[in-house]
Amino acid sequence: MVTSAVSAGRAFGVAARNSAKLRGALRERDRPSIARAKRRMVLATFDAAMLEPDCIFLISPANLSGRRGAMLLNPAANFPLAQKLHSPEGAQLGELFSFVSGLYFRGKLSYARTFGRAPLGQPAAFVISAGGGLCTPEECISLDRLQRWAQVPIHHDNPHFTAPLTRHASALLEHAVPGTRFVLLGSVASDKYVEPLRDVFAETLLFPARFAGLGDMSRGALLLAAVRDRRELEYAPIASNRRKPRDP
Repeated sequence: MVTSAVSAGRAFGVAARNSAKLRGALRERDRPSIARAKRRMVLATFDAAMLEPDCIFLISPANLSGRRGAMLLNPAANFPLAQKLHSPEGAQLGELFSFVSGLYFRGKLSYARTFGRAPLGQPAAFVISAGGGLCTPEECISLDRLQRWAQVPIHHDNPHFTAPLTRHASALLEHAVPGTRFVLLGSVASDKYVEPLRDVFAETLLFPARFAGLGDMSRGALLLAAVRDRRELEYAPIASNRRKPRDP
């Protein structure tokens, strides 16, 4: 009886060791195929990204004439961002306009940084400025420069606004990869941004289709939700969604 139990235990141990060896052999056998599958997934993701056209975002500026704009432009302001702006180096434009405009500009900037696609090393987001054309959000702006922008009316009939904008937009289009999409993250209900940009980009100028009928705060919330969900919005040609112009 004891001998039979010992024999059975030995047999069980041998079977367990053989089973472990078999599992190990199967893992070793499967390891190259798993690695190949992972490589295929990586390549498929890379190919999908390569198939996506470049997408450059043109972000409308914050309104410097409001209360927060006045806070920034006040030479006596001593909060941290104002101190940066008043320093010789200045402050990043994206930071400044995010402070002035709050939710709406933060939504536009976050969305552009998340979904912008441009050739390696090239910016995929530009901010429209009053008198300075297109600037990157990371560009540092001095107090003097911001004060001068605050004096320039943003209007499609004002050459002080449109001349540098169309000059920079033309250079951007000239150096863009064929098929690049240019998306305006801003109001399309009036001509102040649309008219000078459409003169350059024509039918390649798009906007988020869901912007239609929404106010600034709703647009900002929509963009931040898209960033959170990693779900890019659909774009439409601006010409197909123009409404009767309204006051700026």
